[in-house]
Amino acid sequence: MNKAFVKENESDDDDDLEPAKALPAGNKNYMTVQGYRALNDELMRLMNVERPEVVSVVSWAASNGDRSENGDYIYGKKRLREIDRRMRFLTRRLASAEVVDPAQQPNRGQVFFGATVSYCDSQGHEFTVTIVGVDEAEPLVGRISWISPVARALIKAHEGDTVSLRTPGGVEELDILEVRYPEP
Repeated sequence: MNKAFVKENESDDDDDLEPAKALPAGNKNYMTVQGYRALNDELMRLMNVERPEVVSVVSWAASNGDRSENGDYIYGKKRLREIDRRMRFLTRRLASAEVVDPAQQPNRGQVFFGATVSYCDSQGHEFTVTIVGVDEAEPLVGRISWISPVARALIKAHEGDTVSLRTPGGVEELDILEVRYPEP
């Protein structure tokens, strides 16, 4: 059967949330001001730059005739679906975002969302992490999600406290060395 007569499966379009970025049920979508701005900038770029460019290419490719073997048309349509899926995802995430400005944190000696925390594990290795929203997390550069096990262990602790982190290898003790927030 010719592909032109087969309805495309659009059920994948509702699968916008990647499993690693799904929020636990009942939790808010906390996000820093910078994280909100980055997602909003990506949405605007997709909407105002990338999508119009791809639509233009697809329109041009469609005017060339036979679409069944037209690579520009086929890949352009696929890219449009990817862009539209990402735009829906970003729109929903931004709509549900609870923006928190860590610079406004009055209790600067305690670990809360947006804090940059330096801690030492039981082997003496020192780590510095910043607790951010699910969509802004980049563990390899020290930006961890507020729902991660390390962040959950650190939240509400004070500078100088020792907290317990449950790991697959057992319970790990973390000593909090420093808690910092951005200046207002």
